[in-house]
Amino acid sequence: MNFEFSDDQKQMKTEARRFLEAKCPPKAVRAVLEGAEPFDRVLWKGLAEMGFLGVAIPEEYGGLGAGYLELCVVAEELGRVLAPVPFSSSVFLATEFLLVAGDEAQKKAWLPRLAAGEAIGTFAFVEGNGPVTPRSIRTTVSNNVLIGTKSPVADGDIADFAIVAARTGAGNDERSISLFVVDLNGPGVTREAVETIDPTRSHARIDFKGAPAQPLGPTGEGWSLIAQVFDRAAILTAFEQIGGADRALEMARDYALERMAFGRPIGSFQAIKHMLADMYVSATLARSNGYYGAWALSTGAAELPEAAATARVSATQAFQHCAKNNIQVHGGMGFTWAFDCHLYYRRSNLLALNLGSLSQWEDLLIARLRAKNAA
Repeated sequence: MNFEFSDDQKQMKTEARRFLEAKCPPKAVRAVLEGAEPFDRVLWKGLAEMGFLGVAIPEEYGGLGAGYLELCVVAEELGRVLAPVPFSSSVFLATEFLLVAGDEAQKKAWLPRLAAGEAIGTFAFVEGNGPVTPRSIRTTVSNNVLIGTKSPVADGDIADFAIVAARTGAGNDERSISLFVVDLNGPGVTREAVETIDPTRSHARIDFKGAPAQPLGPTGEGWSLIAQVFDRAAILTAFEQIGGADRALEMARDYALERMAFGRPIGSFQAIKHMLADMYVSATLARSNGYYGAWALSTGAAELPEAAATARVSATQAFQHCAKNNIQVHGGMGFTWAFDCHLYYRRSNLLALNLGSLSQWEDLLIARLRAKNAA
């Protein structure tokens, strides 16, 4: 079993890093953090022109038709620079829902626009605090008319359409949930931006008051489809987290070699050495699990559910650990606005809640491993 990327995939990684280092320096991230724009529109256009938005979209729908391994390497590079764009919402979620459950008309209507950067998509799932369950979803659909509220919705204030999870059955089980495509610029939709720990990735509250909704996939299969897409998105998000963890580790290492105390670099002190070593171990473990997940995703392996949960858990832990310890290595300066440490800390905590919390994925991993062992 070979977990190494091919020469073409390595070349794509190199091109993505070169492009993003040039077009998305820290000052570009800060411009979104401190400015009025919800995302970097110039960077988004550039990503579309480079073909990165359509890496895994088939050529017949305007994409590159490359594959998930290529998308993983792009995701890692986006994570390194904390790209302030709606990539995960549009590519990891909206695009995947269309590929998994969309009919031919829906794919032709949205996938070419997503690949070209002409449309932004998102997934409207959460309805307040606590984990999302079939019972907690109160948004309803009757006669293809949607009523309810979703909050927070990642990139919901800038998205052109949303995949919405809504109740179509009378019960509270998984069969009562279905998916719908909703034009967020159409009637019956109002949006309001909400604040999060990381303003470089905008979120919104979306109220649906009689919004037209188009079914996506079979009625009553929504919960099953969500599980499928979340497994895919978990691996892709893991690579975004791995990129962020690696960059936070590099920042801490470089500072430890440059900062002098008592006549020598602080990196020579045992406490700092141990901290950096722990960061390296967590980042390396996350990468190993990420590679396994990438293999499972790209091959459609039966191990995909366990691989996705494992990658999600280890990458979340690694990014949070490296981002937090990066601040510690920088000492008092690491807590100031002048340094970029807080940008990685913000993003690590935001991504830790995307697709469900760390504890939810830990429980899911345990459940899946037990089920596999029992089988």
